[in-house]
Amino acid sequence: MINAAPDRTPLTRDFFDRPVLEVAPDLLGRILVRDSDDGPIELRLTEVEAYAGEADPGSHAFRGQTARNAVMFGPPGHVYVYFTYGMWHCMNLVCGPEGKAGAVLLRAGEITVGAELARKRRLSARNDKELAKGPARLATALDVDRSLDGADLFGDGDSPFSILTGTPVEADQVSEGPRTGVGGDGSAHPWRFWTANDPTVSPYRAHVPRRRRT
Repeated sequence: MINAAPDRTPLTRDFFDRPVLEVAPDLLGRILVRDSDDGPIELRLTEVEAYAGEADPGSHAFRGQTARNAVMFGPPGHVYVYFTYGMWHCMNLVCGPEGKAGAVLLRAGEITVGAELARKRRLSARNDKELAKGPARLATALDVDRSLDGADLFGDGDSPFSILTGTPVEADQVSEGPRTGVGGDGSAHPWRFWTANDPTVSPYRAHVPRRRRT
């Protein structure tokens, strides 16, 4: 049996104007396109995590709107980028109605177009399955940093990102479990979703509390 080619019809903003727990698993199998002066990269999404804003202790927006997280409260279909551990960027897609924070963290994917370019950015990757295996690796492969915070997926042709229908993952092939590295009250939320048995999915790591220096 020959698998059909992925559907290259662009998604619409309405796709993201839904509760984050509906959007997150529905992103699996979709194709994220990153355009830059260096050339295009296309990524088939295989792992994501949902963050439900002010209702979610694990979310950056749990304590309300700040300059850092303002994009999460904006219109759906925008990119939220944050910097973590003083080293890495992570990329999220904003969901839900304007004024109510919600975002999906893009944790992993398969580079289907532009692997040569991604390899130049991810020199430590041992093989192509590792190019975007984890949220920091994904952002590095796509050359994502805070300058792209707020980018619109539906920017009338001038956006650095777009997202295509792809090949949505069937419900029986979607696995779910606790989010990686989330502690406190947010640790109980099984809001990590991934394509079952996909080699590009990152390993789960439980939260490890930081030790205070004495």
